[in-house]
Amino acid sequence: MEFITYEQDGFVGVVTINRPQALNALNSQVLEELESAFKAINLDETRAVVLTGAGEKSFVAGADIGEMSTLTKAEGEAFGKKGNDVFRMIETFPIPVIAAVNGFALGGGCEISMSCDIRICSENAVFGQPEVGLGITPGFGGTQRLARLVGPGMAKQMIYTARNIKADEALRIGLVNAVYPQEELLAAAKKMAAGIAANAPIAVCACKKAINDGLEVNMDEAIVIEEKLFGSCFETEDQKAGMGNFLEKDKEKKLKVVPFQNK
Repeated sequence: MEFITYEQDGFVGVVTINRPQALNALNSQVLEELESAFKAINLDETRAVVLTGAGEKSFVAGADIGEMSTLTKAEGEAFGKKGNDVFRMIETFPIPVIAAVNGFALGGGCEISMSCDIRICSENAVFGQPEVGLGITPGFGGTQRLARLVGPGMAKQMIYTARNIKADEALRIGLVNAVYPQEELLAAAKKMAAGIAANAPIAVCACKKAINDGLEVNMDEAIVIEEKLFGSCFETEDQKAGMGNFLEKDKEKKLKVVPFQNK
């Protein structure tokens, strides 16, 4: 692929959008390659994914305005669907995806980060949905995910004003989970992913599905989703090993306790 690179680091996969000369902007080819890259990930060998951008300036600076500028109504809707389909695939990917946001995350860049399970960013990161300044709306899920993540009021303020926010404000409003120095960001993302990968993979995948699916329904339906996924973990090797190890450690700890003797 021309614009996407993939690295396997133990049980962690690293997907990099590699178009730094255009600040990793998303055009149709990048979206298609991104989709292919995720579909090619071996889920038997990978338990968490880090998504980042090449270079130190930009995660993803947005969708490619040069490509969008000449689109008709029908073509604009089709381009929005292309981006939404790819981002929804990332959002519903069976294993956790961490966005390591290194620099600009504007428009489509902010939107793709929001399709990931967790966002961490560098100190120079900048987030925003500047679309209304270009005469369009966010088209890759921005009006929907931003409101769900930071609340409708803050989302409307960011989208209506087209104002960018820096890393510290993104952390304050809950758009990102943590902020790191630029040089530490990717290592921190990989460390977090490795920590996730060290846990029982069936359980982690079930947790992701329970959270995502539960957010789409009311609480009565949501707890049924959780009950079924909770039950699905039993009789798996992960559950047997995890609980067996816990009970064995608990047994060993009890054996080491010396009873108090009152002489």
